[in-house]
This record gives sequence, C-alpha cells and structure tokens, in this order.
Amino acid sequence: WKIHKDAIYSFLWLFLGFIIAFAFWYIILQDSTLFNAQIETYCMINSPGNIDNCVQRYAFSQTGAATKELRFLSIIENNVYVMIFTLIFSLIFGAGAIFVLAWNASVISAAISIFAGNKISEIPLGVSRYMIHGFPEIAAYFITALAGGIFGVGVIRNGIGGKRFLHVIENTAILLFIALIILVLAAVIEVYLTPVLF
Repeated sequence: WKIHKDAIYSFLWLFLGFIIAFAFWYIILQDSTLFNAQIETYCMINSPGNIDNCVQRYAFSQTGAATKELRFLSIIENNVYVMIFTLIFSLIFGAGAIFVLAWNASVISAAISIFAGNKISEIPLGVSRYMIHGFPEIAAYFITALAGGIFGVGVIRNGIGGKRFLHVIENTAILLFIALIILVLAAVIEVYLTPVLF
C-alpha cells in the first residue's frame, strides 16, 4: 500500500474527473444516441431480464423483472469481465487499462445523468449515488491494473523462473485476490445498500 497508494489515489481522482465530465456533456448535448452503447451496457447489468424495455424507457432507477439475486450475479459477472480485461490490457499495453476505466466512467456517467433527470444541478446527487459502490469497484480495477503492471515489469526484469519470479507471482496473486474481494463487496453495496439510501 505504501508503494502504490499515490498511484491508486491519482487513478481515483482521474476516474472522478471522467465521470463528472462525461455526465456534464451527456446533459449538455441532450443526445442519448451518443451514449447508446453505455445505456445498453447499464441495462444489461441492472435489468438483465428486461433489457429492451430498460433501454427504451431509460428507467435506471428500476430493475425491471430482475430479482436482487439475478442483478447481483449480473453485476459480479460484468465486474469480473472488466477486471479480466483490465488485467490483460495492463499486461499488454499499460495505457489500455486507462481505456477500460474511461469506458466504465462513461457507463456510470450515463446512469448518473439519467438519475439526475438531465439537470446539471443534480449531478452531485447522482455522483453520490453511484460512487458509494463506484469507488470501491474502481479501486479494485486499479489494483488489478497495478497487479498486471507488477507482473509485466517483474517478468521483463527478472525473467521466468527463480525466487524473484515466484515473489512477483505471489504479489500479483495477492493483489488480484484483494481486488476480487473488493469487487464482491462493491456489488453487495450496489444491490443491497444503495437502493435503500436512494
């Protein structure tokens, strides 16, 4: 944590900036077709049993026919996919992880804009609603990106095999395990706590 906390904080602030900027422009432009892919992604996560109606109505505050358990599993599935893509991109191309995070910020900002009723003055309320579970979720992705970076750099510097390589594998596995636990916790917050507060 001492070594990487500055990077994690920087990524979190970058992510918050992405969200506010995307939400602002979503409202200013008033063109949902620009964010159509984001809205479809959001509906796949939050209303897996009723995606078409969700997209048509943009009813992000409702979950359609999905039960909490189905929604929880859908969220976990999506988050694990994002985690895997973040890991792969951070291994292949470090800036690729930033692309995945920017994509997630655009999905969340579309949801924030709809929740805010397309009013700029309501963006802080929307950010509050989604960041309750969003910050731990995004922190998990940053930890995953760091794990991928540590693994990639470790292999380049130390090669495969030997005690140093085993140490790199151990650190990477620990970070990925921590990220997975945080993702599950964020999904629990999103499904069971956030609807109670908002």
